[in-house]
Amino acid sequence: MSKSDDKLSALEKAQLALVHAQQRAMETGQKVLVIFEGRDAAGKDGTIRRVIEHLSVRNTRVVALPKPSDRERSQWYFQRYVPHLPAAGEVVIFNRSWYNRGGVEPVMGFCTPEEHEAFLRDVTTFEAMLVEAGTVLVKIWLDVSKAEQAKRLEERRTDPLKVLKSSPLDAAAQERWDAYTAARDEMLKRTHGLRTPWVCVRNDDKAEGRLAVLRHLVNAIAPKEIAHGVKDPDPEILFPFEIEALDDGRLQK
Repeated sequence: MSKSDDKLSALEKAQLALVHAQQRAMETGQKVLVIFEGRDAAGKDGTIRRVIEHLSVRNTRVVALPKPSDRERSQWYFQRYVPHLPAAGEVVIFNRSWYNRGGVEPVMGFCTPEEHEAFLRDVTTFEAMLVEAGTVLVKIWLDVSKAEQAKRLEERRTDPLKVLKSSPLDAAAQERWDAYTAARDEMLKRTHGLRTPWVCVRNDDKAEGRLAVLRHLVNAIAPKEIAHGVKDPDPEILFPFEIEALDDGRLQK
């Protein structure tokens, strides 16, 4: 069996365990919320496709909200996200989330420094309320190198099949790399906690990253009798956030 066949088998094994985990969640009324964040072209779309590939269409929702309307901008910041939270037996995945205010918005000037600070102050309380209400919250930061991001953004620009992935913000992704790095560092430091932790994924290798994410989700969601047959994620690829990761090379600068 080739190395690629081994990876495929491992991926399918993790996907099958995730299906069994969702079956159990539907039976028990478990509520699951998964947040995917990362720079532009970090691999969020492809990773989410692998996660939901075999899950129940009726009990799985992927939420990717457009930019807020004028009315939504006048609301409490978290208000537009609340209607999309999971009910019993549901898995909801946010492809970008309220953490827009932790990265894109301050870097691009879409919020004020005061709004950014209020978000960093309030978000852990908001998430703690979700956890206390019985929601399983999984927060995943997909990390990508500057060179790999440049390659993927160029593919978006030149590949007709990827044109719908392109965004007016793509040009700023490389130009404001350092600003995005600073915003990421501040966000992870201020919003990581024991009850609402971040895990980080080194996602230059998409196949390795997706496998690590699937294994992590199984371990985070599934009961032991389902999760025991799935290996832990490779710690070189997926690891719990800690301050040292900002400077020891695990997260891209």
